[in-house]
Amino acid sequence: MDKKRLLIVDDQVGIRILLLEVFSTEGYDTFQAANGRTALDIVRNHRPDLVLLDMKIPGMDGLEILKQIKEYDRDIKVIMMTAYGELDMIKEATDLGALMHFTKPFDIDEMRLAVNMQMGEGGTSSRFAAGT
Repeated sequence: MDKKRLLIVDDQVGIRILLLEVFSTEGYDTFQAANGRTALDIVRNHRPDLVLLDMKIPGMDGLEILKQIKEYDRDIKVIMMTAYGELDMIKEATDLGALMHFTKPFDIDEMRLAVNMQMGEGGTSSRFAAGT
């Protein structure tokens, strides 16, 4: 069985490293990008199952990256991350297909729970069914 693929897109290296460590430990194949162009290259070349996408990235912002991901493949799941409480941007991201958003600083356990839930949803993973 292939590992589920997760792409972390954030211009802050500390956040990328933290999320990379957490989700590598969870058993995901993790990729990271500091900007939109790199993120979209990874989407095309590796087709992640889920993208953790920062809303504010220099150059191409999160909404533009989200639009392009969804144009490429509507089935790729996206969770937005933002340090700003901009409700209009969050609403637009949801309208564009983002599943949910986390406000920084986020609770890493809540983020892990949300990602595991999305990755397990409709997947072939039997990891959660073991022991039930």
